Amino acid sequence: MENAPAPEQANKENEKKAIQRARERARIARWDLNVAIFLFAVLIIILILLFQGITINIVAPIAVAGLALVWLTGWRQGRQLYERFLEEELAKLEFERSRKIEESVEEAVQRALRERWRS
Repeated sequence: MENAPAPEQANKENEKKAIQRARERARIARWDLNVAIFLFAVLIIILILLFQGITINIVAPIAVAGLALVWLTGWRQGRQLYERFLEEELAKLEFERSRKIEESVEEAVQRALRERWRS
């Protein structure tokens, strides 16, 4: 019993794990098909401008701005996904906590009933 972590400490560790899982899911999901299509559109615009004979002095800032917009879009989408995934993970964690409490109450009731039947 002395080596068992305090419930408060276990809850904080579980919350940290939930935050990490949400961060991982958001990091993986932020570069989806929409961002890839946007990136290809920027690439096509740059190629069209270069084939039309527009100088690199004009095309380079357009390319940098396009790549910055792609990064900004991915970052914003990642942030939104992180918030949603964090809510899901914390809700799942809260459900597990309530289920454990219900199970412990149920176990206590069953133990009391068994003791009563023995008496």
